[in-house]
Amino acid sequence: MKKLENKVSVITGAGSGMGKEIALLFAAEGSKVIATDIDQKRLDALKIEIKEKGGEVTTLISNIAKEEDIENMISVAVSTYGTLDILVNNAGIMDHFASVAELENAMWEKVMKVNVDGPFKAMRSALKIFLKKGNGVIVNIASIGGLNGARAGAAYTASKHAVIGLTKNTGYMYSKSGIRCNAIAPGAVNTNIGDTIDFSKITPLVNERIMPGMALNPRTGEPSEIAKVALFLASDDSSFVNASVITVDGGWSAY
Repeated sequence: MKKLENKVSVITGAGSGMGKEIALLFAAEGSKVIATDIDQKRLDALKIEIKEKGGEVTTLISNIAKEEDIENMISVAVSTYGTLDILVNNAGIMDHFASVAELENAMWEKVMKVNVDGPFKAMRSALKIFLKKGNGVIVNIASIGGLNGARAGAAYTASKHAVIGLTKNTGYMYSKSGIRCNAIAPGAVNTNIGDTIDFSKITPLVNERIMPGMALNPRTGEPSEIAKVALFLASDDSSFVNASVITVDGGWSAY
């Protein structure tokens, strides 16, 4: 039997990178997938790929920074497939490695809105369904930037620390309600999140304090490697794993 047979999953940022690989793997393992993204062309390509492999998917344009889009994606899952079993909060953006003294309000607010407010509101909406049915799984994509202080700028670092705190609190608070909430903390992964960085804004301070540590990274991971961990956390294989963070970085943060 497939690991996610007849489960319904919502996956944000599913048009590319880790989100795409998670959507492909979940569909291959039997889940009915609601794949959301802000890029229609990417969603169209994903839909074709999943359908060609015999999977079930509904694609949906959704901006995780907009509460109405978040409510809609959860509503579409229920109206299309009758329920919701799994939420994967994958969508996220980077900052420009700016430290606090250099960080503009607009960048701070944008990163927090996407990386923290979005997952929080999606979790809150999903939990309303999970609590009624007595089970459900949340997988948050955090970062080793949420465990350490020098893998990104102040905004991204703070946002991923917040996601980890939100994960631990949620997993613990609802652990007697049949609900699990865990996070993955990836290291460097071969995705297009770098497109959200303006490298012209990298300052001498960043080059001095952060970049030397980047050279210690053993290798860049592949999105499919993160997807396999997400499958583990979403499936019954991890039935006793809750309020936890799994670091997936090839050993980078062990230094």
